[in-house]
Amino acid sequence: MPTAPPERPATPKDAATVLLLRDAAEGVEVFLQRRVAGMAFAGGMTVFPGGGVDERDADASLSWVGPPAARWAEWFSCSESLARALVCAAVRETFEESGVLLAGTRAGVVTDTTPYAGARAALVSRELSLAGFLAEAGLTLRADLLRPWANWVTPEQEPRRYDARFFAAALPAGQRADGATTEAESSGWRRPADAIEDAAAGHSMLMPPTWYSLTELDRCASVAEVLATRRQVPKVTPRLVVDGERVRVEVDL
Repeated sequence: MPTAPPERPATPKDAATVLLLRDAAEGVEVFLQRRVAGMAFAGGMTVFPGGGVDERDADASLSWVGPPAARWAEWFSCSESLARALVCAAVRETFEESGVLLAGTRAGVVTDTTPYAGARAALVSRELSLAGFLAEAGLTLRADLLRPWANWVTPEQEPRRYDARFFAAALPAGQRADGATTEAESSGWRRPADAIEDAAAGHSMLMPPTWYSLTELDRCASVAEVLATRRQVPKVTPRLVVDGERVRVEVDL
């Protein structure tokens, strides 16, 4: 690990990550996935569903309900076109990695995603864009189901970097989250406190953004409380500090 950032750090790729939530008997649960160990980025880490923005995510032709791109641009301090792409990437990646679809009609939300299994596979293979899928299915993207949560950027020392915007969303009624993705070796619902305890005990690995977000979720008694939380979304870039054979992470929040 370099002791200092390179002269020209890698340019971060825009990405979207979703804290998918549900209420359970003992409080809020969040859907987590342990990434396959051989993955080029965050291999073996326990993460929220998410991934990089596809250029087709900026397609403005799709049907949209909820805060407009201009509002998301304010929350994430970016252009409207990027804001639109980030919201679309959040919806697309959540569907690809967990089978949960944040879409429906202007009157309601999809309750059964089974009919869209083929489209899910086509999205993963990039044979189909989100806009194309929603148009063919007669569906509307439901941006009103998402909330802005955070913005974390990979440290400058890392050769592969992401500028990741975090969203929060409740699991729609009638839908179920699965682990049917080649990017994860296991998936499931966890209480934030339990996920943190596992990582502290060395049973799993969490990146700083995931650990910090879980800590925040653990303070909330219900999904409604999470979604009602007013958020400031500053851009946070952790620093890796090498101390002998150890590497520690410093974060200014």
